[in-house]
Amino acid sequence: MSETTQTETPPSVVLVTGPSGAGRTTAIRVFEDLGYESIDNLPISMIPRLLHGSPPDHPIALGIDVRNRDFSTAAVLDLIDAGEAGWSDRIQVLFLDCRPDVLVNRYSETRRRHPLAPEETPEAGIARETDLLQPIRVRADVLIDTSEMSPHELKAELLAIFDPEDDTKLSLSVQSFSYKRGVPRGLDLVFDVRFLNNPHWEPALRKLTGRAQEVADYVARDPRYAAFTEKTLDLLEFLLPAYAEEGKAHLAVGFGCTGGRHRSVTLAESMAKALADKGWQVSIRHRELERHGI
Repeated sequence: MSETTQTETPPSVVLVTGPSGAGRTTAIRVFEDLGYESIDNLPISMIPRLLHGSPPDHPIALGIDVRNRDFSTAAVLDLIDAGEAGWSDRIQVLFLDCRPDVLVNRYSETRRRHPLAPEETPEAGIARETDLLQPIRVRADVLIDTSEMSPHELKAELLAIFDPEDDTKLSLSVQSFSYKRGVPRGLDLVFDVRFLNNPHWEPALRKLTGRAQEVADYVARDPRYAAFTEKTLDLLEFLLPAYAEEGKAHLAVGFGCTGGRHRSVTLAESMAKALADKGWQVSIRHRELERHGI
């Protein structure tokens, strides 16, 4: 997912939320490592009291989910709106999302009961929680889909976005994917590169990936490649400062092809390098390569 506002000083308050089982506990631990005062499951009615008055000396990460006492969608939205009205120095909403089928598997592995369906199947609780959280999801400043992420990968993604040691105003995640498995949730910009010549039809290249120089060279020989990369980079250079000024913390850019192994990987690698060379903070994810352990 891979749906990611970093300023010259860390944000004062990060609200960490999302469906149960999507990685909130892992995220809270990451914020602790970054020096945040991390509090999980504080009653929502107490949060304004915690933040009232002068901005806190240390950034704060607050874990919020349906287990919070007095939780309601309206209460969380009121909290976000109050922050936007200026009673706290800054509030950001980090929403950790995850596909329902993955959440079901995670509950099966841990044999936990869903907090919204203690006497029913996890599927029932997941469906109710999805409905409850949808209005909060659309208000998220940073949206990360953890469906294909290990805890280690989630930690790396959070560090790339929230690490206070980095003064880059906007962090980027450049991703490759296969259209056969659908567009990853959380992408802000998507580019379809299936119009480029496909290395899959070259027997010598089929088993390689877009990281291999032979594949990259093959893709680059397509007469449309140079113009596409030039125009795409120009577009991103135009958009990124605007997103940073608007206060966006994280931008996820996706390149998709048929299998997610060749063209999209080559484009993601080359675009990430070009943006990093221009001073942007960039992380790279290749969904299909990760899925196959490549």
